[in-house]
Amino acid sequence: MGEIDKRHRLDDEVFSFQVTKDQRVRLFWYERHVKTLAGAEAHKLLEKLDGLDGHDLQLALAKATGNFKRGNERPVRRR
Repeated sequence: MGEIDKRHRLDDEVFSFQVTKDQRVRLFWYERHVKTLAGAEAHKLLEKLDGLDGHDLQLALAKATGNFKRGNERPVRRR
C-alpha cells in the first residue's frame, strides 16, 4: 500500500461520501462534489467501503472517483 500513496496525500481525509435517499452515492473531494454513482455501481462501492477506515477508505474513494483532475474541473470564480 505504501507504493500507491508515495506522497502521503491520502493521510489527510480529502475524500468523503454521502448516501442519498434513493441509494445514490455522492463522492466529494475537499467538500466539492466530483462524482455521483447510482445503481449497481453505487451498491458495489458501498459493499467495498463497509468496514474500511482511515487510509484504506481514502484509497477506495480515490479509486472510485477515477482521474477526475485532468482538465475537466471547473475553475473557481472569485467575485
